[in-house]
Formats: sequence, C-alpha cells, structure tokens
Amino acid sequence: MVRYLITGASGMLGNDLQLALQGREVTALGRSDLDITDLHAVRRAVAGHDVVINAAAYTKVDDAESHEDSAYAVNAVGPKNLAGAAREASAKFVQISTDYVFRGDASSPYTEDAPRDPLSAYGRTKAAGEVAAVAEHPGGTFIVRTAWLYGKNGPNFASTMIRLAEAHPTVSVVNDQIGQPTWTADLAERIVALVESQAPAGIYHATNSGTASWFDFTKAIFEEVGLDPERVQATDSSAFVRPAPRPAYSVLGHDAWTAAGLAPMRHWREALAEAVSTGAVKRPTPAE
Repeated sequence: MVRYLITGASGMLGNDLQLALQGREVTALGRSDLDITDLHAVRRAVAGHDVVINAAAYTKVDDAESHEDSAYAVNAVGPKNLAGAAREASAKFVQISTDYVFRGDASSPYTEDAPRDPLSAYGRTKAAGEVAAVAEHPGGTFIVRTAWLYGKNGPNFASTMIRLAEAHPTVSVVNDQIGQPTWTADLAERIVALVESQAPAGIYHATNSGTASWFDFTKAIFEEVGLDPERVQATDSSAFVRPAPRPAYSVLGHDAWTAAGLAPMRHWREALAEAVSTGAVKRPTPAE
C-alpha cells in the first residue's frame, strides 16, 4: 500500500487532504509534530513513505515583509529538506505554492512556465521554495500552485466576509484584484488525483476555473448564504493599503492538466455552492 505523509496537516488544506486520503495509509504531521526546517527530523519523518505532500507554509503575507528570514526558513529551507528526503526515500514530493510567485500585472492567465517575478517577501520565499525543491528532487517534485483558498478548517476570506456581514450593514470589497476563488476540498482531491495518476513531475496550477474579483466573490458568497448581495460595496486597493503588495491579476492557466490527461478543476461558483450546502462555508447565525 502507498504510504502518504502530509506536513502542515493541521491547517486548512492539510485537514482536507486527510479527508481526501481516507482509506489510504497516511501520516499527518502538524507544526508541533515536525519542524520542517530541521533536516534530521525531516529525514526521520519521511523515511518509509511513498508520497510526501507539503502543506506547511509561513502564510502571514504582511508579516513576512519584516520577517523574511523566518518566512524563508519555512517556505524555502523546509521544502528543500523535504524534497531531499523524498528523493532519498524514492518518494514523490508535492510542494504547495502560490500565485504570489508572479508579479500580477498580466492580462491573460499565467502559464505554468511563466517566469517567476514576485512582488513581496512572501512571494520571494515561496518562489525560492519551488526552485530549491526541484533542484533537490528534479524527477519527483510536483509544484502545485494555487490561490485564493477558502475552506472549513481555517481562517479565510469567505468566513471573514460572513462575520463582517453579521456586524455591519454593508461591507466594502476591492474590485481591482482578479483571481480564482478555490475551495480547499477541491484542491485536496485534485492533488490526490495528480499523485495517483501517471502524470509527470512538474508544475501544475490548481485553482477552480473561471475568474472573479474579490467584490464578485463576496457578492456570490452573500447570495449563496442568503444575504442581500446589494450590501456588498465596491472599492479599490487604495482603500486597503497593506505592507505587502498584492498581485492585481492572479489568474492561473491550467494547460498542464490537459497535457497530463486530467481535467481542470470545476468552476469556482459551482464549488462555492457545494461548500455552502455541505457546511464548509457556514451560513450566518440567525438574528435573535
């Protein structure tokens, strides 16, 4: 039987990966179980596994601007350690990456082979992690880039918008950042399908299909949970200045799936509807 190791297993994606891998032999390690920056600990953890999926990451995007060394340790050194250990164990290695490796100034979807050009410290460290992982294990590393994640088991944009709706009559959301809202349950299932197929190692963009602005996504969330979408007001990024710049255009192309004989992920609106219907995105608490 194939033995799987999930690192970052206590996070939003890590939890959904465990669900997607039910029935398989899985070792699930959270941050308190494994420090991926410790090479010796990583080697011990990886030994005996056939597939290693790294969902661990330093994801505090704004904080990384002033703590880039800490972000680099988790986002670059960690993947390097895991990929090297996976190579030693003759295991496949999956590194979860991000749209932040791109500048975000394109006008058409980023292809898997588009040059990396990150704007932020977070993006730089994730890009470094991609390069390091492939260098350590070129024949067995799968880089899975994703974006705009939301799900049941962690803080995310959808739950934040619903919480704001419970406290305020309107919410203001930017309409000048474009991307692909992606449900972590869909992403987890797609990662499992990838490693269980005969797809070659390489870069894959795993986002739900279609495009939306954060404004569009919020209106759709309101509609799905039974709130009035007219309560969502459009603004632009100048109203929310943050330490780390956000890519204005985060749409990722999916050509690698077709080339590998696998279908791209479904439309983001279809995924959102199921996320709400299954309780992965919770409806607002009824007013008493």
